[in-house]
Amino acid sequence: MSHAAIVTKIPERFDGALKSGDLLFFPSTVAKHVDSDVEYEIRLCPALQHKPALPTPHFDAGASDTGIAVQGANRKLKTFDPFAPPYNPNLYVADLKDQETEENYVVLLNKFSVVPQHFLLVTKDFRSQASPLMPSELVQTYLFLLAARKLGKQFFAFYNCGDNSGASQPHKHIQFLPLDDARGPPIEKLARDAQLEFADRPFSLNKLSYANHCYRFPYQMDTYPPERLEHILADAFLRLLDLSISTIRHDPDYPQGSPSYNVIITLEHIHVIPRRQENHTLQETGDKLSINALGFAGMLLVKSEEELEAVKKESVSQILQAVGLRSVHDIQVEGTAHETPLAGHL
Repeated sequence: MSHAAIVTKIPERFDGALKSGDLLFFPSTVAKHVDSDVEYEIRLCPALQHKPALPTPHFDAGASDTGIAVQGANRKLKTFDPFAPPYNPNLYVADLKDQETEENYVVLLNKFSVVPQHFLLVTKDFRSQASPLMPSELVQTYLFLLAARKLGKQFFAFYNCGDNSGASQPHKHIQFLPLDDARGPPIEKLARDAQLEFADRPFSLNKLSYANHCYRFPYQMDTYPPERLEHILADAFLRLLDLSISTIRHDPDYPQGSPSYNVIITLEHIHVIPRRQENHTLQETGDKLSINALGFAGMLLVKSEEELEAVKKESVSQILQAVGLRSVHDIQVEGTAHETPLAGHL
């Protein structure tokens, strides 16, 4: 099935899953909030207070496709993998195969939706959510965004990688979220306004309070054949990932384990943001705010009016800085940075 055919099926499948009760939709309202000259969106969703608590995922790259092995007393237990077959028929949308690599994927609806028609691209075989995006995954993501635009729809994609990224499942999945604003999420508006000295080099958005690495795709890349798309997308992602790992190496207190980061992809840019922790404890309320790639897209999620006011008071920029890293972009560009070893992180 083509990307366009799959995107076309999403609304009907969403309505059906909602009606059957297999999908839970949590209504919300969005408030615009300007912080440090950046306009953020803060989504208030009180119903999330009643969302079932999910167990902390274990990002085990060696886990099987039927579940994640967890050592018990003299035995191994397996946790349920919602992204492994057999799929819930009301959340299943379609199978997808990369014709070049023969990698197989499945498209599923997000079971817990705050925004209608939120869907996922999932690897058919188990791949770890702590692993970097592969060329095939990048191409399929871009083709979905392109198909949506041709159908008059606006989506962007995001990927939460690693323990401290805000990922909720260990089975590799890329998420797609529709937008009402054709200009894209807040971070994309900043990227589009950036004046670049060199169009083919990564850049940083200096208005943001945390380390961020961006790359602008070539003009009319949407006309390129898949093999050329793969080269550009894979090269851009690897360059940004290298910069993110370099940023992490400059943090002597970075947590042990594999590096964590968030990825945001639009038809014009790819963003990679290194992460040091998943949660931020709000000073005003003591509530833990879990932040994934959506937060760094400029779209935060809160569960109560109290949390909303606490976020505004503490400032979005400070919160994102607390769960991200300090930017060292200037010395990275100059090539004078001294990097500390990343023993135990790779």
